[in-house]
Amino acid sequence: MRLFIAITLSEEMKASATGAMHALKKAGVKGNYSPSANLHLTLAFIGEMENAAPVKEALQTVSYKPFRLSFSEMGTFGDILWIGVKGNQGLNGLAKSIRTALDAFGIGYDKKAFSPHITLIRKMNGPWKSVPAPRGEMIVKKVSLMRSEVKGGRRVYTEICAV
Repeated sequence: MRLFIAITLSEEMKASATGAMHALKKAGVKGNYSPSANLHLTLAFIGEMENAAPVKEALQTVSYKPFRLSFSEMGTFGDILWIGVKGNQGLNGLAKSIRTALDAFGIGYDKKAFSPHITLIRKMNGPWKSVPAPRGEMIVKKVSLMRSEVKGGRRVYTEICAV
């Protein structure tokens, strides 16, 4: 199964991001839009694993205090359009703690530098800069181990456990 560790967005933040996606469509921005239910902030991408139990065990060792997460600007990585989040010691500390726990348990993950963002559109093309970045904030109180699978031709994310 394909796994990743993420912060799932509150319904209010999902609604704000979805509103921005509707505005982008109206502005003529084309691409593969993320379904609202899939909007999240990845803390660590693990990839294919036979058994999620070691990841669950590693996550149980991570402790953190709730912190505020706020949207910032929109930007791109090549043809991927994303919403950034405001710089945040709580978020950066959490990502580091999760990666340290994964290392301690010998669990492989994508070691790219942590760049907190929420992906809105893949293979994006169009005048995205004409649309203002959405606003939104939430208090992060849980981190989720997620499974990614294709069902009926669509990518579906399912929470396996949360800490």
